[in-house]
Amino acid sequence: MLSRRMLSREEEEEIGEEKEVRKEDQDKINRFSRIHSRHKLLEGELKAKQKNKEDLEEISTELELADDDDKVPYKIGDSFFSLPVPEVQELLSSSVEKIDEQVTALEEKMSGLNDEMSELKAALYGRFGRSINLET
Repeated sequence: MLSRRMLSREEEEEIGEEKEVRKEDQDKINRFSRIHSRHKLLEGELKAKQKNKEDLEEISTELELADDDDKVPYKIGDSFFSLPVPEVQELLSSSVEKIDEQVTALEEKMSGLNDEMSELKAALYGRFGRSINLET
């Protein structure tokens, strides 16, 4: 036998009357979901790029200990080439700069998505209150 718990007056007020989900509300919910998914993908991509940058900077630091006359293997595409240390350091430096540009672009995209998600949250929480959960 199931027992039903009576809601307190405060809980009833919090829940309020159920509002009908209009098409425009559903469109906003769907839009929020798509934006949130995109944001999560960009977040993962950003973390990977930051890790790649850290790795390249660590390699650059290690190469500072090498003699300038030495040749070290450097991967270009699927092949490794033996290149002089100064040339490899230059290539690593340009790779880090590219990653910095990509990170900046990703952060700008994520910021735009955050703004849009905030607007949608405000509209949806304003309409549905606590009966909707958009927390990420």
